[in-house]
Amino acid sequence: MPSPYRAIFAAPGTKAFSTAGFLGRMPLSMMGIGIVTMVSQLTGRYGLAGALSATVALSAAAIGPQISRLVDRHGQRRVLRPATLVSLAAVSGLLLCATFEAPDWTLFLFAALVGCVPSVGSMIRARWAVLYRDTPQLHTAYSFESVVDEVCFIFGPIISIGLSTVWFPEAGPLLAGAFLAVGVFWLTAQRETEPVPHPREHHTSGSALRSGGLQVLVATFVATGAIFGAIDVVTVAFAEDEGHKSMASLVLAVYALGSCLAGAVYGLLHFKGAPAPRWLLGVCAMAVSMIPLQLVGNLLFLAVALFVAGLSIAPTMITTMALVEQHVPRAKLTEGMTWVSTGLAVGVALGSSAAGWVIDAAGPDAGYAVPGVSGAAAVVVGFLGYRRLKRPVPQRRGTHEHGHGQREEHSDVA
Repeated sequence: MPSPYRAIFAAPGTKAFSTAGFLGRMPLSMMGIGIVTMVSQLTGRYGLAGALSATVALSAAAIGPQISRLVDRHGQRRVLRPATLVSLAAVSGLLLCATFEAPDWTLFLFAALVGCVPSVGSMIRARWAVLYRDTPQLHTAYSFESVVDEVCFIFGPIISIGLSTVWFPEAGPLLAGAFLAVGVFWLTAQRETEPVPHPREHHTSGSALRSGGLQVLVATFVATGAIFGAIDVVTVAFAEDEGHKSMASLVLAVYALGSCLAGAVYGLLHFKGAPAPRWLLGVCAMAVSMIPLQLVGNLLFLAVALFVAGLSIAPTMITTMALVEQHVPRAKLTEGMTWVSTGLAVGVALGSSAAGWVIDAAGPDAGYAVPGVSGAAAVVVGFLGYRRLKRPVPQRRGTHEHGHGQREEHSDVA
């Protein structure tokens, strides 16, 4: 591991909470595809499988920011453990109902409750922010976590689909639930690095989403999420049309690999100046990288094009988290980061639905127009809101507060 990455793990507890965060994030890439694989195998109804997966994603998008808001107010341990137990109970109910052919409405009920799963990635980034705020190490830490995200998306779907098809249909979601339980309970047992919860009076100004800069980031990432959701669906359809459907997971893994490598290199660099121009450049690069996808003729060319497209993802996500920290009061940092993930989740649902409709109407080749249009929409939103991103929220520094063996400066909107 290069020395900048070794340096961020010099602080006590960092290796433990980052490892726990990796396990807790695996369900993000395993649960949805695991449910699709399980339900399609048990019932043969792909429409039902896709609808259930979308329900889980939209539920998490709606509930996730509220859980993170409670975390900022009451602390990770007090909120994450009960929320995780609700999500695990819902996963169990969904598996049982699918196995014993319960009515469809029961499946949707439990799928909606699965959305109580916490945004583990935001919890880990919040811990890094406490340790390395206003230092170059925070950029490196965010870069490392983006690499971890991509590793999850490279291996998670392969593990989930493989277990459900080779072992038994429920195996994929079952393992995802196990990862969630181990990751969250291990993470919340680590009190020394847990961010200090902020008293209720620090939340009188309402949701973090009232920040104009955060609104721009979330809206842009709805369009960006549509890119990701559409590419997943269209790539599967394109591979099937080429007669090699099984290759779809490998092609998508190459897409994530490009992002993973770019994030690792990006973390070794140190930038001066405001992050907003780099963020806008990254959004533009993602949009431009969608153009070659309109010309794909075979799976090899598609894999190369997706690898190149993936190079702009992690750097843009890393810069986004830096902007969230600038535009959201520190008492609401976890909530702010989760809103970005929410925007992505909503976009993924919209993009996958739109891509499916286009594929049914005009075929797989036409489907890549959806990520192309989504990329253009992201650029438009980014340019329209760019002035807001250049005006960070002033942070008021106050007295130090002690908790769980650490201290953190209070701040709020000045």
